[in-house]
Amino acid sequence: MEYAFQTCDVFTNERFGGNPLAVVVEADGLTGQQMQMIAREFNLSETVFVLPPQDRANSARVRIFTPQHEMPFAGHPTIGSACIIASLQQSARDFEVEVRLEQPAGLVPVKVSASNYKLSAQLVA
Repeated sequence: MEYAFQTCDVFTNERFGGNPLAVVVEADGLTGQQMQMIAREFNLSETVFVLPPQDRANSARVRIFTPQHEMPFAGHPTIGSACIIASLQQSARDFEVEVRLEQPAGLVPVKVSASNYKLSAQLVA
C-alpha cells in the first residue's frame, strides 16, 4: 500500500520552525492500528490522517495520533491539516475558504486564507 503524505510547520513564518506535523491525505483503507504504527514511525508530536467526511457538507474527517495514542482534538494538527486540505483543493495563490473538519471531539470549522501562496488559518467560533 502507498499513501501520500505532506509535512508542514505550524505556528511559524519560518521553514523548519514552529510545530512540525505529518498529514496523510486520502488515508481511507488504513485501520486505527496502522495509523498508530505510522504515527510512531513519523515520531512527530502528532500525525493527522485525512478521511472522507461522514457528512458531505463537511470537508473531511480527520484522526489525530501521537506516537502513543489517538487524540480527539489538538490545535496545531487541526490548523495544519486544514491548511493542507485547503491548498490541495484550491489552485489560486490567493483564496479564503472555510474547511470543516469532523473530529472525535466534534465538528471544527477552520478559516484558511492564502495570499501569494502564504497560508494562515484560524479556528472559527
